[in-house]
Amino acid sequence: MARDLLGMTLASDLGGARVSGIIVETEAYLGVHDVASHAWRGRRHRLHRGIYAPAGTWYVYRSYGIHWCLNLTTPTGDDGAAVLIRAVVPSVGIEVIRQRRGQVADKHLTNGPGKLGQAFAITGEHDGMLATQDSPLRLLRAAKQRVRGSIEVTPRIGITRAADWPLRFLLRVATEGSANHGCQIHR
Repeated sequence: MARDLLGMTLASDLGGARVSGIIVETEAYLGVHDVASHAWRGRRHRLHRGIYAPAGTWYVYRSYGIHWCLNLTTPTGDDGAAVLIRAVVPSVGIEVIRQRRGQVADKHLTNGPGKLGQAFAITGEHDGMLATQDSPLRLLRAAKQRVRGSIEVTPRIGITRAADWPLRFLLRVATEGSANHGCQIHR
C-alpha cells in the first residue's frame, strides 16, 4: 500500500479551505512485528489507538509533542499496520499552504510529515476519520494517471529502531501542467 499511494492526490477541506497535493513519499509500518511501529508487540496506548482502526482509516498521532502526522491504516486483522504519508507536492491551495506554514521556502512547504500536517490543517481531531470520497480528508485516485516518475525505495528515516528496513518509498515526480512549486524530496 505504501508504494500504491505514491502519485495519488491527498485532498483536504480541513481548516476552512481546500488544499491538495500529489503524494511523493511514504513509509510503511508493519504493525505488531515492526519494532518501529506504534503497534509493536500489540501494545495499546491511548494516544495510539487509531493504528488499530479498520483499513482505510486515518491514524493521526503527535510526534515529539509538536507535529501532527498522518497515516492510513492498512491492517490485515488486528495487526496495527499503517502507512505514514511523509510528503506531497502541493497542487491546489498553495497560497493557503504558504499562510499555514509561515515564512518558509516553497520547497519546504510539505516535504516532511509534520509540515504536511500543518499545511493540510490536520490535528488529533482527525484521528479515526475514514478516508472515503466524501470525507474532508481523502485520496483521489483519478489524478494518479497524470503523474509520471520513478519510484525509489530506501530505508526509513527519522526513527532509531528498524531504521535500515527498506520501507520508505519516494516518487521522483514530473506532472503534466505543474511546475512542482519547488517542492523537492531529499534523502
